[in-house]
Amino acid sequence: MARRKSRSNNRPVKKPKLKLDTVFPCPFCQHETSVGCSFNKDLNIGEISCSICHAGYETKLTPLTEPIDIYSEWIDECERVNQKS
Repeated sequence: MARRKSRSNNRPVKKPKLKLDTVFPCPFCQHETSVGCSFNKDLNIGEISCSICHAGYETKLTPLTEPIDIYSEWIDECERVNQKS
């Protein structure tokens, strides 16, 4: 008697996607999880602000914008302003 072919278990294992942060430390008041991001897709504006010291930043959105992108732009803008002083 012949044996039936069994399915081989050589399927590729899917790696879990790494999730990006959505809550960030504030560069002004140094709280670890006080900065949150919100998107207004109607007006194409992304806003990031601190819930403790109320410092904030707004920028235009693109279809690929993520919260980490807005936070990075905010940090870059803070460094640019400090370089002028």
